[in-house]
Amino acid sequence: MTSARKTEAVNLRMAPDVKELLRLAADREHRTLSNMLEVLVLQHCEQQGISLPEGQTRRKATSIEKS
Repeated sequence: MTSARKTEAVNLRMAPDVKELLRLAADREHRTLSNMLEVLVLQHCEQQGISLPEGQTRRKATSIEKS
């Protein structure tokens, strides 16, 4: 029996200036880079009306509210 993973690893490449902007935004909100990316994706999807297909749920641990 395999257990569901709590997180998934994602490798990505971005321009150094974009990474620095991400770091600055994350620092301002006292977040990790990965948490800041997660928050930004969730906010974008909420604004655009994008949701997971029926029956799929995302983990509830991440708040998109500013901490």
